[in-house]
Amino acid sequence: MMEKEAKKEAFRRYLESSGAVDALTKVLVALYEQHNKPASAVEFLQQKLGGPSIAEYEKLQADMSELQSKYNELVAAHQETCRQVRCVAVIIRDTQVMSDHSFYSLLRRVFIS
Repeated sequence: MMEKEAKKEAFRRYLESSGAVDALTKVLVALYEQHNKPASAVEFLQQKLGGPSIAEYEKLQADMSELQSKYNELVAAHQETCRQVRCVAVIIRDTQVMSDHSFYSLLRRVFIS
């Protein structure tokens, strides 16, 4: 039981020394002093503490999801390009290219067909 109380006391000291208690107190006082209370107390606290609003957070989540999808597409395209380059390297290694003309026709066959 004493260990639990010691942990609580250590955490309380941490919150005080880091300024968290003061910051929360100021924000809660500001909320208390509002004549027209906001619809969302949580959103008010987030805005005052510098975090994004709920709507901003949801938009950021959607943006992140969209960017993740684009990233996955780019990784897949990069992997396909690397595969094609490896194929060309194998063909060039295994085929004796006699002239520039035959080299370009070889590239056309690999990438176009």
